[in-house]
Amino acid sequence: MKIDRLIGILSILLQRETVTAPYLAEQFEVSRRTINRDIENLCKAGIPIVTRQGVNGGISIMDNYKLEHTLLTNTEMQDILAGLRSLDSINGTNRYGQLMEKLAAGTSDFMTGNQSILIDLSSWYRESLAPKIELIRNAVDNCRELTFRYYAPQGESDRCIQPYYLIFRWSSWYVWGWCHAREDFRLFKLNRIDDLALSETAFTKESVPLPDLSNERIFPGGIHVKALFDSRCKWRLVEEFGSHCFKEQVDGKLLFQADYTDKENLITWILTFQEQAELLEPVEIRNEIQQIIEKMRERYSRWNMYNLPEKI
Repeated sequence: MKIDRLIGILSILLQRETVTAPYLAEQFEVSRRTINRDIENLCKAGIPIVTRQGVNGGISIMDNYKLEHTLLTNTEMQDILAGLRSLDSINGTNRYGQLMEKLAAGTSDFMTGNQSILIDLSSWYRESLAPKIELIRNAVDNCRELTFRYYAPQGESDRCIQPYYLIFRWSSWYVWGWCHAREDFRLFKLNRIDDLALSETAFTKESVPLPDLSNERIFPGGIHVKALFDSRCKWRLVEEFGSHCFKEQVDGKLLFQADYTDKENLITWILTFQEQAELLEPVEIRNEIQQIIEKMRERYSRWNMYNLPEKI
């Protein structure tokens, strides 16, 4: 929580002429010695903080600095607080909300209901994700290895990794770390992780490459898709690919064209539209979908045969 406290102290100093160390210690529920260390760290970061002794003394930021080189505008602070609030949405706690309540004693309108950005990073899987996120953060902070069962399209396997980053991308959470099984860095999706456990084995944290999270790297494309959709699908195509991904035909159908990344995902995606979509190209995937539909028809036909009412 140190970085959160530093941001909090700084925001109060930007809003008030002078505050005292006891006041800050009470607001953030720490000792005066901790506040003094925080002030020293802010000074080292280049913030011109002045301390005055005596009856009218206290802690403040140099007036000229505040007037001419404001560090954080209201908009910038709103963005920071929106980010802090989003962290509460991950694990269902009010840890960062309590921080903002403490800052509210400072007096600025951006702390009292004028927030215009709300970020919610929670998902349907919050109950299962929150413990994983906390455990991974603990492992990263304390340089401890993690073990887990991982479920991938190629099959399931037991993994042991040295975790370095917890990542939120593409509406999902991932952990990035060195995988002993693959002897390389790998990105693991938290929803596919089971039996996550903190290992007793510690590792020495080194300077590691950041994961390449570009869409081109993770979703390389390569499958040019052409399909016809009913007009009822327009809202979904716009939501997922934008308004320029299709052309309306004379009969009202939507001719869709785009590059897709993975054959299995493409088949699954097309089938979610049921009878409202028809894949035209690639022809080989169209034929594969046709075979899938035939097999489904056979399976459902067999079920009907087994469940026919008995003749009287």
